[in-house]
Amino acid sequence: MKKSVKPSTIKGSVPAPASKSMLQRAIAAALLSDTPVKIVNTTYCSDSRAALHVVETLGAEVRIQKDSIYIHSGGVLKPTGNILNCGESGLGIRMFSPIAALWHEPLILTGEGSLLHRPVGMLEEPLKKLGAHVSTHSGLPPITVKGPLKGGEATVDGSISSQFLTGLLMALPRAAGDSRLHVQNLKSTPYIDMTISLLKHFGAEIQNTDYKIFDIKSRQSFRSPLYEVEGDWSGAAFLLVAGAIAGSVSVTRLDTQSPQADRKIIEALVACGADVKISPTMVEVSRKELNAFHFDATHSPDLFPPLVALAVHCNGTTVIEGVERLVHKESDRSNALKEEFTNLGGIVRIDGNRMEIDGPQLTGGTLHSRNDHRIAMAGATTALCAQKDINILQYECIAKSYPHFFDDLQAIGGVVYE
Repeated sequence: MKKSVKPSTIKGSVPAPASKSMLQRAIAAALLSDTPVKIVNTTYCSDSRAALHVVETLGAEVRIQKDSIYIHSGGVLKPTGNILNCGESGLGIRMFSPIAALWHEPLILTGEGSLLHRPVGMLEEPLKKLGAHVSTHSGLPPITVKGPLKGGEATVDGSISSQFLTGLLMALPRAAGDSRLHVQNLKSTPYIDMTISLLKHFGAEIQNTDYKIFDIKSRQSFRSPLYEVEGDWSGAAFLLVAGAIAGSVSVTRLDTQSPQADRKIIEALVACGADVKISPTMVEVSRKELNAFHFDATHSPDLFPPLVALAVHCNGTTVIEGVERLVHKESDRSNALKEEFTNLGGIVRIDGNRMEIDGPQLTGGTLHSRNDHRIAMAGATTALCAQKDINILQYECIAKSYPHFFDDLQAIGGVVYE
């Protein structure tokens, strides 16, 4: 199916969706909590629903309300089945593997669609060193784990993703023995800051030395009766870009001091010349003359799609670094951006670890999302300032992270039709 977006003038205010990254972490922490947890300010995207299904299968009681979730397990895993389906969530399968390894019987973590082609081999050796039995399908899902995770010392490769390290930091405080992790080539360090911040809220402490050594005390208790999920900078980035290229928008419910990596979208918007006003919980962006910018997205690779949607409307050649981080996403995201935006009349080049975008020019046409939620949202956002309509195929994939994206786009003036 498709949705089409016309060139439109944007004006208005919209709340940011809940951060799916923080919500999934909160769901995992609630599973490990000794006391019941109420999670508020929720957005029920596909990844979050998959996480809820996993914790239910691991024995937690889950009650879902309109904008809150109640989770209670007593801090003890009591699996009701041995298959943990993580949907298409890369964070889900990498984070829940160490948590599942706290259990003493085999559990199988699997998924759907693109997740079955995303690498997970980096978790095998560290989990074995920490006392678990683990196997993968030649470095790909499904993953079979059998605990109990005992703790100890292990080396972790963080060059592909920080998500497995997040899982270890979540699980090892509940292990029987203390642990020390030696981390090499860590990317996306802000995501580890997010994990440590959430763990601190639940009462678990992690000692971090330059993101290279992590010391974790054993048998820690998780306790928090209430956790409020902050707004999602990843989803908000598309709305803020919409304001920069097509009018004016205020995005509320954003923590401007958040550890989320994608908060750096503000730096790109300022660098290109957009009018940006910031308050503690809101960002307002308005269009001005936009010029090319240089941005390093190594630690915030999810910003590539909104940055490309912005760059094609800027005068000159924009350079975005960090292309190597895009290979193992829902699509081969670097080539997807290059090919799809070229088909829309843009000029996009890849030179090693750099992406170069010439602007301002974008004709319009048809964009194939490749079942990648961020490619779909980038197409819809950039259409607001294109010469003609853009048709987005397989738009339903936005359910992975931001199911009401098109509703919010319409609420601030975007003309959307099917």
